[in-house]
Amino acid sequence: MPNPSRPLKIGTRGSVLALAQAYETRARLMAAHDLPVEAFEVVAIKTTGDRITDRPLKEIGGKGLFTREIEEALAEGRIDIAVHSMKDMPTIQPEGMVIDCLLPREDVRDAFVSPHAASIDELPQGAVVGSSSLRRRAQLAHYRPDLKLVEFRGNVQTRLKKLEDGVAQATFLAMAGLRRLEMLHVARAPIRPDQMLPAVAQGAIGIERRSDDLNTAGLLAPIHDVETGQRITAERAFLARLDGSCQTPIAGLAELAEGRLVLRGQILKPDGSQAFSARREGEIADGAAMGIDLAEELLSRAGPDFLSHI
Repeated sequence: MPNPSRPLKIGTRGSVLALAQAYETRARLMAAHDLPVEAFEVVAIKTTGDRITDRPLKEIGGKGLFTREIEEALAEGRIDIAVHSMKDMPTIQPEGMVIDCLLPREDVRDAFVSPHAASIDELPQGAVVGSSSLRRRAQLAHYRPDLKLVEFRGNVQTRLKKLEDGVAQATFLAMAGLRRLEMLHVARAPIRPDQMLPAVAQGAIGIERRSDDLNTAGLLAPIHDVETGQRITAERAFLARLDGSCQTPIAGLAELAEGRLVLRGQILKPDGSQAFSARREGEIADGAAMGIDLAEELLSRAGPDFLSHI
């Protein structure tokens, strides 16, 4: 059990949002085990994705850019656990690492953010919209091909400053992040998932540990949210079958209703010219199989060349 003389080291990215997620993890562990704040140490680690902000992610390597340095610190024992936004996580963990603890999932929806319009539909013809997400850009291009899309990287504060400076008339953020930052006032409106299906695992926080660290496994077990785990299992199986990365516009959402799991998925061309969607409903225990089956259907409908841009 961690204590002030030997605190549990919690690794995270150094952004305001990432730190908020690490502090939430710490608070849940404190409550579950009746531990003082001094029993934990939050360690901020700068990743390649944080350092390089002037180029699209797809040009510099994809999702692993936000996890590599943190996982190296975990492997070397410089930290004991790593707190991640699950939508940033590659579907395959490095050898010796496991994520078997997820916190209760936040709002999965995207937020429409604009000082000029109240919704996507109210944007004027040809308006400039900024986003670094290939998924959001493809969905928007499919829905509103008249809009002009520009690259928009950086943390929440950076993106809001770009809007203020007139770089774009609108952008998108995750409702989950705005809630965790207590910045819901920034959102003009949440976007319904049937209009813009969110990223796989959006709103979920995962805690990674060394697979042979059973003491830490026992420490994390009480704060794992079972329902979030069931939903993320289905979504990430869907993503894994599609070989999803930051270079692939993929959306997916699993929801639980009356003891059943409903999974929706979508794949798009990066330019939004084509989109394929489908859904599955079944037993919760079959979530991973449903994810794979849903991916197989979309790949079959889209044809063998659909993901050839990767």
